[in-house]
Amino acid sequence: MSRRVAIIETPRLILGTWIKADRDLFREINADPKVMEFFPFRRSHAEADAFLDKLNGMITEDGRGFFAVALKNTDEPVGFCGLSHPNLPGKFSDDAIEIGWRLATRFWGNGYVTEAASALLHQTFARGNVDCVVSFAVEKNHRSTNVMKRLGMRRRQEMDFSHPRVPDTHPHLKRHVVYTISKDEWQARRPA
Repeated sequence: MSRRVAIIETPRLILGTWIKADRDLFREINADPKVMEFFPFRRSHAEADAFLDKLNGMITEDGRGFFAVALKNTDEPVGFCGLSHPNLPGKFSDDAIEIGWRLATRFWGNGYVTEAASALLHQTFARGNVDCVVSFAVEKNHRSTNVMKRLGMRRRQEMDFSHPRVPDTHPHLKRHVVYTISKDEWQARRPA
């Protein structure tokens, strides 16, 4: 965890492994009430550190995992973005791929999530081993669903669901909306 390994570079960002210097940013994201508005919990520093170590260990050679997103010119971390299996049996197939993200509030409004997620989708579909990517969020999480729309993802109302891991103590966070984009839909949006 000492030196960031870049997995993807965009005009403004590096998506790569987490480094020790990212801990403070990761703690901030996991404790910020605005960032975590649509999650039923906040993480303590110790919990955030343990989760960060877990995320770093989940990065795979085929582009799966939640990558640190850092500014290219300074290597300052701004958040994370990544691909994983949703692990929601009965809601999504075992081979489903989900894209997700979180960004520190001071970096909101700069298009960083859209830029990072676009790069991940491009890499994923270019490799040819994924036909469709899903994303889901609490129904009222318009910040995330707007990113999904900017990525060209399409709302799939028939796939909306009540999240089984959201406790009954947070009924307003249970209902999730689903967006998808297929490889063909992604390629149709790309310039020739």
